Amino acid sequence: MSLRLAHIVFQTNNLEAMRDFYIALLGATVVFENEMMCFITYDDEHHRVAFMKVPGGSNERPPNSVGLMHSAFTFVDLEALLDRYRGLKANGITPTAPIQHGPTTSMYYRDPDGCLAELQIDNFGTAQAATDYMHSEAYIQDPLGPVFDPDRLYDDWKAGIPLETLLTREWAANCDQTPSALERLSGM
Repeated sequence: MSLRLAHIVFQTNNLEAMRDFYIALLGATVVFENEMMCFITYDDEHHRVAFMKVPGGSNERPPNSVGLMHSAFTFVDLEALLDRYRGLKANGITPTAPIQHGPTTSMYYRDPDGCLAELQIDNFGTAQAATDYMHSEAYIQDPLGPVFDPDRLYDDWKAGIPLETLLTREWAANCDQTPSALERLSGM
């Protein structure tokens, strides 16, 4: 299939704050901007994420309302994900919910409008292997997975603990699990 996701557009009252957040989060650049809209990209696509401010503004969305829950962006490997984590943390941007899902190691960040943006890596070599894991009893019993400590992940990675260990739920389960993944994602 040749179909692929082209871009995501956020309707916002906070155009400048959203632009700045996603530029920092994704290492993106602005390709077009005016007082109503902004297009950014982080790769070879002309724009991947955009922000639109409608005349007169939009109604604010109550927490836990129907709508976009999160967008997700995949990094090539753990080193790239941890490099972005450390750079963001140095600028005061920390993940709301770092979760070891099993198929992915993910860090969710809350944007200025309250939506979540997931930065992740794939933990399996193929999509089929990840899909097979999603049919396992462990995943069926807990599809979210345990919360993990990103600083501990970085330290253990730097200490040379093998990826085969670090990218598992068993490793993550040894971290503090409060609040739970669901509580962190739902904003409770």
